[in-house]
Amino acid sequence: MTRASDTQGGPVALSKEGLPGWLDPVVYAVETVQPLQLSRFLPPENGAGRQSAVLILFGEGERGPELLLMERASSLRSHAGQPSFPGGALDPEDGDPKADGPLRAALREAEEETGLDPAGVQLFGVLPKLYIPISSFVVTPVLGWWREPSPVGVVDPNETARVFTVPVADLTDPAHRVTAVHPRGHQGPAFLVESALVWGFTAGIIDRLLHYAGWERPWDRAKQVPLDWRS
Repeated sequence: MTRASDTQGGPVALSKEGLPGWLDPVVYAVETVQPLQLSRFLPPENGAGRQSAVLILFGEGERGPELLLMERASSLRSHAGQPSFPGGALDPEDGDPKADGPLRAALREAEEETGLDPAGVQLFGVLPKLYIPISSFVVTPVLGWWREPSPVGVVDPNETARVFTVPVADLTDPAHRVTAVHPRGHQGPAFLVESALVWGFTAGIIDRLLHYAGWERPWDRAKQVPLDWRS
């Protein structure tokens, strides 16, 4: 088994060895999904955009499979108060953006933001790079299995309001699914879980993963939640 053991220049590789069986549909989805099946916003062909990565970390909690999320501090200038995956821009020390740079960046950012111990994470897949036009970020979603759970929590209150896990059972529950409506008019999937509204890029990724893993349950897309104008 190859494990991510060091976010600063050490060996960081992908491995599907020893994953729990319930992750098989996710592995299949990651290996077969096409970029446009995830989002209509794809990286500019000219290579523009700031390279970044997020960690989509699956663990196993008291209620079965779960995902690690964090809520951004309400004082931040962008995406304030918004739940998200741990992640951020690549640093030079993360290495080649076209190689293992995004893997190392996802683990480093998760450690910096949540206190996660990267040694307990087994990275097993990478989704196609996506683009967030409003911030010009080119995002590589990196998927991991929390093989050896470690304590997590807020590291810097100026950056993060809280760190929490969400059972996949809650994410697939139709009662927790809504359509978020932005004041500018665009709409997208959202989740009402753990006293939070998960929307935007993060909700879009979760929505597509649930769909292509075959975990999605029919839900009422007409059930809408308006977003704050500052979102």
